Amino acid sequence: MTGKTNVKKDEAEIKKKKKFIKKKEKKSKEKRPLLYDPWKILIAPHLSEKNIGLVESENKLVFIVNEKSNKKQIKWAVEKLFDVKVEKVNILNDTKNRKKAFIKLSAEYVALDIATKLGML
Repeated sequence: MTGKTNVKKDEAEIKKKKKFIKKKEKKSKEKRPLLYDPWKILIAPHLSEKNIGLVESENKLVFIVNEKSNKKQIKWAVEKLFDVKVEKVNILNDTKNRKKAFIKLSAEYVALDIATKLGML
């Protein structure tokens, strides 16, 4: 009789493992889409007095970005488009259902130059 109970336990463990594998497969399917075009990630520069002050004082750029993009994708897009090195990316979801990215450039590069190329100043 102990042999039958061991078989039942083994079957129960196998069922649990199958459920775990199915859950893991579902999670892997829910990955973010890859965005290969940098302009699909960066939608537009955000123009306001505060953001222009950030460009001048803290060497930061502010962009409205795609809702599905993450920090790594935003960093890649800025580095590819403007040939600069990004030090840090902060993201803010505002009340108008937009996603803003505050991008701090390394000290070697000046955000003011990029802002003038974009027509922000």
